[in-house]
Amino acid sequence: MEQQKQANKPRIAVIGSGYFGSLHARKFSQSPHAELVGVCDPNSDSVGRLAKELGVQAYSDHRDLMGKVDGVSVAVPTRFHYSIGRDFLDSGADVLVEKPMCQSLGEAQDLIDLAEKKKSVLQVGHLERFNPAIGVLREHLKQPRFIECERMAPFKKRGTDVNVVLDMMIHDIDLVLHLADSPIKSIEAVGYPLMSDEEDMAKAWIVFESGCLATITASRVSPKIDRVMKVYQAGSYMTLDLGANSFVKTDQRLRGGEELEWSGIEKSFPKTDNLQLEADSFAQSIATRAAPVVSGMDGLRALEASLKINASFSGMTAVL
Repeated sequence: MEQQKQANKPRIAVIGSGYFGSLHARKFSQSPHAELVGVCDPNSDSVGRLAKELGVQAYSDHRDLMGKVDGVSVAVPTRFHYSIGRDFLDSGADVLVEKPMCQSLGEAQDLIDLAEKKKSVLQVGHLERFNPAIGVLREHLKQPRFIECERMAPFKKRGTDVNVVLDMMIHDIDLVLHLADSPIKSIEAVGYPLMSDEEDMAKAWIVFESGCLATITASRVSPKIDRVMKVYQAGSYMTLDLGANSFVKTDQRLRGGEELEWSGIEKSFPKTDNLQLEADSFAQSIATRAAPVVSGMDGLRALEASLKINASFSGMTAVL
């Protein structure tokens, strides 16, 4: 029998006490919209320290939390996303799962179908959707013709169990799919392993049926962090610095039929904690039963494009 969802302050547990799991747990512990009731990890040392820090119960087996929570945040290695997410959805709990959503499209679709059957919230952790600059861009977006994204970061051993596409580029893939709002026509990509056994740098070209072209570059072997997006449409182009939370829109028109005349607007925003906004949003979706900002279908689409990009590295057909 499905558990009863609470109207306010849903009880939430975080599965995983590693780098991302610890971050998720701290955000939920600080959220005014949630009650963090536990953290879970088979690593007794890390989960014990985290539970003591946050004053909650530590668990070694996620199944011990069944019936004790209204929702969970699944922040474990990708290969465990499906099995753990499915267990909780099947129990009637709501689920926030880190990106990439699953290892395969079949797993992702099964989670979507189960969430729909159980009438549960299924949210995917694409953080950039909560960046205020993206919201402003959407207000000025008409019909994008060309989108250019660059996401750079220094090398860290953490995260190298997957390549740079599933580690970093997938954030911009989700944004591009969200902004283009059109089916994909074709994908081409190149990628190179430089510091690990997986591709550490990649560039993808995505052509949409609307005619929009997106180029996405991601590197985890760069000397500094950089997250920039440029969007071109008829009569204007927009530049977003997703790290600095800034937005610039430049309009252009012909003056006297010959020379371009430029005008525009510029906005900047206070630094936001996108992970905190994501945690708050998930808790509010549980309480109100509102659709999540990033749905399971959004996560599936980003995963599908990512797998096609990976397949193009070797000229193979993606195994979906």
